[in-house]
Amino acid sequence: MIKHEFRKNDGILIIEPQSSLQASDFDMLSNIIDPYIQENSKLNGLVIHTESFPGWQDFGAMLAHIKFVKDHHAHIRKVAAVADEGIIAILPTIADRFVKADVRHFGADDLDSAIEWVKQD
Repeated sequence: MIKHEFRKNDGILIIEPQSSLQASDFDMLSNIIDPYIQENSKLNGLVIHTESFPGWQDFGAMLAHIKFVKDHHAHIRKVAAVADEGIIAILPTIADRFVKADVRHFGADDLDSAIEWVKQD
């Protein structure tokens, strides 16, 4: 399950994974941002705020996650990973090779800084 807040005026989606990710989470996120991307050509930013990566509910959920990234990475300008440890903290190093977005890590207490960074041109 993913808790989310879409700040449409800023073109920013803030997500907070609450438990193992499900395939339906990525359908829900797509339904939220796809109309915005169609209208504006890009989402300004995605902010991922979590203490640690909760994993996937099953293999289908992992595939849905990969498809979501594949379908959206070219349409998201910046990704802020807000966490102190684990895979989320090293996301910028990994993602740099696979996505077009500018990806940066922020400490778990730096959510406001991450949002401000995403807002900058």
